[in-house]
Amino acid sequence: MSPTVQNSIETELAPSPVGPYNQAIVAGDWLYCSGQIALDPSTGEIVGGGNIEEETHQVLNNLLAVLNEAGANATNVIRTTIYLVNLNDFNKVNKIYSDFFEGSIFPARACVQVAALPKGGLVEIDCVAWLG
Repeated sequence: MSPTVQNSIETELAPSPVGPYNQAIVAGDWLYCSGQIALDPSTGEIVGGGNIEEETHQVLNNLLAVLNEAGANATNVIRTTIYLVNLNDFNKVNKIYSDFFEGSIFPARACVQVAALPKGGLVEIDCVAWLG
């Protein structure tokens, strides 16, 4: 039996979706967060001017805002996917990521290089979190 979608999550503290999707969906005790890029929620513009570290901080702040709106935080995250335009940025992103998910148990994760991301972003991260 598949879980019933209970509701969508939306917060003004994260950027509005750039397409036909929600910031996150709650299904049963699971939260499925759409990928976040480095958009400033107040302007809708990419931050960082091509600086991968600044973009990564903004992406994680956006993701945290969505998690918080659902009553969760970084410790609830079970799995992430990181999409990088340049895999050579892996170590820089990984350092910021490891600080964000501090603790002894990190989420399961995949990291892939992609040809391009929306609005010219350099990094996108999505996640699945446990709310139970």
